[in-house]
Amino acid sequence: MTPTETPRGDARPGAPSVVAVVVAYNRQELLLEALAALRAQSAPLTAVVVVDNHSDDDSATVAQDFWPEVELVQLSRNTGGAGGFATGMAVAIARHEPDWIWVMDDDTIPTETALAELLEATDRPDVVLAGSRVVWTDGSDHPMNTPRRNPFAKKEELRAAAERGATPVRSLSFVSMLVSAKRVKEAGLPIADYFIWNDDFEFSTRMLRGGRGLYVPGSVVVHKTKARANTDADPGARFYFEVRNKVWLMVFSRGLNPLEKAVYIGSTLRRWVRTFRASRQRRFLFTQLRRGLVAGFGSRPRLNADALSDLGPVTEAVVKVEAPARRAA
Repeated sequence: MTPTETPRGDARPGAPSVVAVVVAYNRQELLLEALAALRAQSAPLTAVVVVDNHSDDDSATVAQDFWPEVELVQLSRNTGGAGGFATGMAVAIARHEPDWIWVMDDDTIPTETALAELLEATDRPDVVLAGSRVVWTDGSDHPMNTPRRNPFAKKEELRAAAERGATPVRSLSFVSMLVSAKRVKEAGLPIADYFIWNDDFEFSTRMLRGGRGLYVPGSVVVHKTKARANTDADPGARFYFEVRNKVWLMVFSRGLNPLEKAVYIGSTLRRWVRTFRASRQRRFLFTQLRRGLVAGFGSRPRLNADALSDLGPVTEAVVKVEAPARRAA
């Protein structure tokens, strides 16, 4: 298959339309591998949107040279994973009006049937979100992307999911998430001001207040991180975002109900304790903890229209897509 060919797979009459969104930042070799995997999918893709988050390694150029049909969104600044996914979803919906959006990082390599398995599991109208099994390069489950099962799922929901080889979930990772475009227009895009960490947790829980989500282990992607690390690994300066965003999530997000917030606050505090115990720079982490708490309780995330106001046509797409959610708020 040459670089100028379109995604593989023949669209069946009535088949759902899917736009893949890949957020890229300074990993051109992995980006090319991810794009090759998307082009080889057994299920058809309507389009592929690559968001270049202000890379300085020519990721945008090599991606377009490799696959000219890719829709390239080049941002004038690094908006973080949260901003990248918000802008990518907005462009996908505003310009292509798909049924589904399939989002992933540039180090996510889908296996050939990853999308087909997700679509097969989402054939019920109440399913608005689905996620893949994420493995590391050695084939073992990646602890960083473990989905949170839905402890409140009813027997009927468990049975319906099991019939599709799936499990009901309460949240999912952006590392291979299939999300209903209709639901995004109802509930809004990822919150760009989160920048990194907890943006997918906030977004997926908010999406699932109006529908069901599934973990689909038959859909497999490889997450090519440098190490098979989990969320307890020493985060360094990024701990600031973990703390600030978790406060924002618990105080401002509509994703979790009060009981769920109490449960997740408890689990978060236990994880932070494990992080401090394992760290060799506890004083530095404490500084980030204090900074995060001050910022979390002393501010709130801006509207995407404000946080992404300087991105020209991309900003217009964000405003257009979120208009129905703002009117309903």
